[in-house]
Amino acid sequence: MCQHQPPCPRADASDREAAHVMASHPEQGWSLLCNGVVVFEDTGALLPDGRSIPPHQPARLKVTACLPRLPRLPRLSQPVTACAVAAVS
Repeated sequence: MCQHQPPCPRADASDREAAHVMASHPEQGWSLLCNGVVVFEDTGALLPDGRSIPPHQPARLKVTACLPRLPRLPRLSQPVTACAVAAVS
């Protein structure tokens, strides 16, 4: 049973992956959550009752705002060369 306050989401909840990590094995690509769910780095999961959740893609956001175009800078007629600056003491 989860002792966290507020309690972690249950394994059958849609936000099950928000539970606290109890054991992490990034070298093997998985973590055990407080609610008994094993989550994998490919976003798949195993539930405590043995069911598997296939990997899922994160929601794609549709950009509806456009940024204004910046004006083009004029081209220089001669190439810019680096200048050495002497220290004045």
